[in-house]
Amino acid sequence: MDSDMDHLLTPAQKRAKTMEAKKKSMLEQMGVDTTPKKVKRKRKPMTAEQREAAAERLALARAKKNKGKEPTAHPRVLELDPDHPLSYYNIKEQLKEWRDKVKSIRHQKDSKESSQRLEFQIAENYVKNLGIWLRDGVWCDNRYGAARESAMEYVCYAPACDKDGNVKRDVGVFYSDIGKTWTKELAEEHRA
Repeated sequence: MDSDMDHLLTPAQKRAKTMEAKKKSMLEQMGVDTTPKKVKRKRKPMTAEQREAAAERLALARAKKNKGKEPTAHPRVLELDPDHPLSYYNIKEQLKEWRDKVKSIRHQKDSKESSQRLEFQIAENYVKNLGIWLRDGVWCDNRYGAARESAMEYVCYAPACDKDGNVKRDVGVFYSDIGKTWTKELAEEHRA
């Protein structure tokens, strides 16, 4: 079968093949076995003390490896308390769950049902927004939580005034000058 493919070889390759065949036949005539042998080296058995010492060294090496590893996220995200809903660890957990959800409903992407397409788009955008929060420290969604159950609250840092000099306020917005969220009740009291 090798000779069938000889016409494809260059002259240099043919010479090298011929020389290799002559070398192999001469070694066989001399009685030298030319088949390559795999040598499997056996490990020397360890004593109980050696096993314990090796386990300790391995534990120390693993501790050193994981010691300097800090989470890669925006400093604003890392400074939040672990029990905060937007903390690094809560968001990482939610990100994993939502990525799994996106994978499981990917077939809805091109569905004929608009509600199914919408569900997929919401999930996909929420995953992107979670990633942006971790990377840049900017929350781009108006909802948060494991099931997007909580709504974000708007905060007014620089209130606008009307022509009479009164502060314009909207219901549902937190105003730092009064330290409260403006409600309908507060608006009615203000009007009276």
